[in-house]
Amino acid sequence: MRNPHRTQNIAFFLLLLATLLIVVPVGMIVVIIIQKGLPAITWQFLTDIPRHGMRAGGIFPAIVGTLYLVTGAILFALPIGLLAAVYLSEYSKDNILNRLIRLAIVNLAGVPSVVYGLFGLALFVVFFKFGASILSGSLTLGIMILPIIITTSREALESVPQSFREVSLSLGASKWQTIRHIVLPNAIPGILTGTILGLGRAAGETAPILFTVAAFYLPQLPDSIFDQAMALPYHLYVISTQVPNVDEKIRYGTALVLLAIVLFMNLVAIIIRYRYRKMKKW
Repeated sequence: MRNPHRTQNIAFFLLLLATLLIVVPVGMIVVIIIQKGLPAITWQFLTDIPRHGMRAGGIFPAIVGTLYLVTGAILFALPIGLLAAVYLSEYSKDNILNRLIRLAIVNLAGVPSVVYGLFGLALFVVFFKFGASILSGSLTLGIMILPIIITTSREALESVPQSFREVSLSLGASKWQTIRHIVLPNAIPGILTGTILGLGRAAGETAPILFTVAAFYLPQLPDSIFDQAMALPYHLYVISTQVPNVDEKIRYGTALVLLAIVLFMNLVAIIIRYRYRKMKKW
């Protein structure tokens, strides 16, 4: 007879091993970036412009450009994604067309980022004549993270118990009032999860901004949404592959700043999500 305790121990060991195979490499990468990049982190490095062919100075324009692009992408993608999720979850009928739409949204989340970059180049830069600008880059990044936000928001809305809707409707509330005051507040933690995933991907992508906004070098900050901008992912690519004799600590320092920005934005969103979760009654 098979020993259930032995089977359980084997299962726990395999699960632990799978976890370590994920956590250990990621932890090693973070440790290496911190170890090699921390010596470069100074006030001048964070607030100065690149100098001497980007072999010295700071990365302030790239930091500001990254924040502009991520903010623009979220401002574009979050409202549209949330409205689309509400429609698919609360209003659409379960038919073949809507199933195909949901399947297409899920598949779009796996499209390579370079494809979105070419799409943004053709649509926003050329067709709408926005040029290589913050607006083109933000819209491209927004479209790229839109499937993630729609999928996670729809799942969060559908996780709200149906009884909540039935009680609200039985008390005389309209369907929109039920969604606005009952469903959405209880789904906010899940919606923020999608926002966190979108923030991380938008901040770290290079290919979409390469075609739509990123500049090799700019000595000053952009003045409007129709200006080009530097961005940390592209700047890291440039100083690692296009500029010779760049000090190693500058490359790792840039990677550390990018990592810190992504982690900080995720931390803020996680704190907000935690506060909303504490307010849930189920």
